[in-house]
Amino acid sequence: MGRKGSSAASKPFWKRALKPAILIAVGILIAFPLFSMSYYTMVRTSTPDFCGSCHEIKPAVVAWRSSTHTNNASGVVVDCMDCHLPAPQNTFEFFFAKSYHGLKDVAIHFFSGEYDREKARNNALAAFENSQCQKCHRNLLNMPYKRGAMLAHRSVLHARPGYEKKCVDCHYDLVHSERGLVMFRQTRKAPYQAKGLRQL
Repeated sequence: MGRKGSSAASKPFWKRALKPAILIAVGILIAFPLFSMSYYTMVRTSTPDFCGSCHEIKPAVVAWRSSTHTNNASGVVVDCMDCHLPAPQNTFEFFFAKSYHGLKDVAIHFFSGEYDREKARNNALAAFENSQCQKCHRNLLNMPYKRGAMLAHRSVLHARPGYEKKCVDCHYDLVHSERGLVMFRQTRKAPYQAKGLRQL
């Protein structure tokens, strides 16, 4: 035992470091391309153009392009994944949701019958969480010139038990609607009113 330990210690540093260095180099040579390809694939498949390449989703992308989530005075563009996927900071949840939705859409395309757009829309609205909207829309109670909207938002943010509501209960037509017109907020004459409020 003593001889073995002393012989290992007497080896030159470069000989002791050679095996770990080779393992690290091989790890980098394998991991870097894998990571790069995964990242590139994730970025390329996270664009509205990619979503619109599927003919079932194309009408939703066309409607999005004419909405205020694309056309607004502030110049902010909210992409598909900003609303339909968890925040990228939640890495595992983001990758899982993205993979699940992608595989689900491909399976529906190839294995189901005619695509039911209304059913898909209702399923998407049912799955929506308020946290998806609140990633961007955070200061919802500071609306001094829109008291009705402020009160409606307060009833959602601080809902009494049994009276919980979702943002999309009122704003279900804000982004994906059939109007086909570009809705520039800064040039619109009539103020926006959430259609869902009329049903409350």
